[in-house]
Amino acid sequence: MTNHKIVIAIDGHSSCGKSTIAKALATRFGYVFIDSGAMYRAVTLFVLRHNLMVDGEVNREELLHSLPEIKIEFRYNPERQSSDTYLNGENVEDEIRQLHVSQNVSPVAAIPEVRESMVRLQKEMGKNKGIVMDGRDIGTVVFPDAELKFFVTASAEIRARRRFDEQTAKGEMVSLAEILENVLERDHIDSTREASPLRKAGDALVLDNSNMTREEQLEWVIKKVKETLGNPE
Repeated sequence: MTNHKIVIAIDGHSSCGKSTIAKALATRFGYVFIDSGAMYRAVTLFVLRHNLMVDGEVNREELLHSLPEIKIEFRYNPERQSSDTYLNGENVEDEIRQLHVSQNVSPVAAIPEVRESMVRLQKEMGKNKGIVMDGRDIGTVVFPDAELKFFVTASAEIRARRRFDEQTAKGEMVSLAEILENVLERDHIDSTREASPLRKAGDALVLDNSNMTREEQLEWVIKKVKETLGNPE
């Protein structure tokens, strides 16, 4: 394997398997995986814990005042063979994946100052290359010059079913209808927000994984990475 390191940017809709693909690629090529969505989820958790959201409306003034206090980092967890998200020194990996955070993350992530703060941190994390980062605006805003970009998508119904299966497997009591509603709402907010809306980069490779297994997806993206690295076999 070549020592040449690149930045791999993976964008796409919520619950389309971006993080699963990104983690697998990072492991396969010895890269650092950075879950940008987890960063916005961590900020959202801070907002909820500090009662900075009422009826879906964020108290922007208070949040922006508190933004410098929010410290987010990733620490490798050998048991999961992946990184856990830490908020001000506390492991919040499990809590940020719960439905109450999912239901409130889009309005928080749509705030321009929040995005600016997270993008600065993301750019810093990727300055030495050798990273896989997934999110909504990685290939368009954070790393527009990334050597390889993927745009991942799937039907809303399939994405809702995947998240439903994932959460019920953890023992959470959730309804498929509620999750589908959340998926559709997040799609709308992510695609229409003023700051860094979700869109496909012009040079991104599209992966519609609606009818693909995880193994098929991974085989496809690994092939593309090898081709970009000049190692097609």
